[in-house]
Amino acid sequence: MSARVAIIGGRGYTGAELLKLIAQHPGLRLAFASSGSQSGEPLRTVCPEWPDTGEVFERVAIDDLRHRRADAWVLAVPNGAAVSWASAIRASHPDAVILDLSADHRFDPTWTYGLPERYREKLAGARDIANPGCYATGSQLALLPLLGRLRGTPAVFGVSGYSGAGRTPSPRNDPARLADNLIPYKLTGHVHESEISHQLGIDVRFMPHVASFFRGISLTVAVELDRATDVDELMELYSGFYAQEAFIRVDREVPEVRDVQSGPECHLGGFAVDERDARRVSLVSVLDNLSKGAASQAMQNINLALGLPETEGLL
Repeated sequence: MSARVAIIGGRGYTGAELLKLIAQHPGLRLAFASSGSQSGEPLRTVCPEWPDTGEVFERVAIDDLRHRRADAWVLAVPNGAAVSWASAIRASHPDAVILDLSADHRFDPTWTYGLPERYREKLAGARDIANPGCYATGSQLALLPLLGRLRGTPAVFGVSGYSGAGRTPSPRNDPARLADNLIPYKLTGHVHESEISHQLGIDVRFMPHVASFFRGISLTVAVELDRATDVDELMELYSGFYAQEAFIRVDREVPEVRDVQSGPECHLGGFAVDERDARRVSLVSVLDNLSKGAASQAMQNINLALGLPETEGLL
């Protein structure tokens, strides 16, 4: 029997990605997808791959949740809105899985942080899961193999496609404004800077930008290590660290956004060691902000929480 997944706030880009993944997943089926602004509209308006032409977005209020049934609930709502939804779901469905795509629970120690490559054992059977942010996912995967060897403060220069700014019109998702352009924003105090630092237990500097492509993230990470290294050692370190990971690829060459668009992988590579000081290292991390940075990682987490194979519906 298939497990049922409910999506609260399904009309956004990430909600559409989740619908596509559920449609192709052999062990899951959709309980319902809610949208206040698009209630009554076919799911195919945001997910052309959806198999049922007659299935529509539903309008669901918090007070309605006790009458709804699902094995897993995905909260695809804005930051600040997820806490009330999660509380109401837990009150009515004590055994259900709740996965929050917002930042509301990423700093809450009572929730399991959903980075499978680090917390797979905790995610197996978890009931409250905080899905990581997109920039935070790529940054942590780039830095995890170096924990314990870092000196000083790592710097992360991030460039995202404009889907990361959501559907609400703004300069950061305006193709005309972005044409032949690059827009820096929130250069201090970005929530993902806090998230990366909190999860890794170190201070990290993060500088986000948005570019004219639609989806994908490229992160250039600069660090100083406790001793000199070389590219061969870094390749061996990263390849060994992620040897068993289905969705992490390590390469000597600089990875590019186009290689991960619409896919569940994070690619790490382009290792460079400063000739002036071999303790100074740079590398590049790329992933799709809507997939590994959101929906496909959420699916990994749902699979683990429900006892399904982690890669099911993703390979």
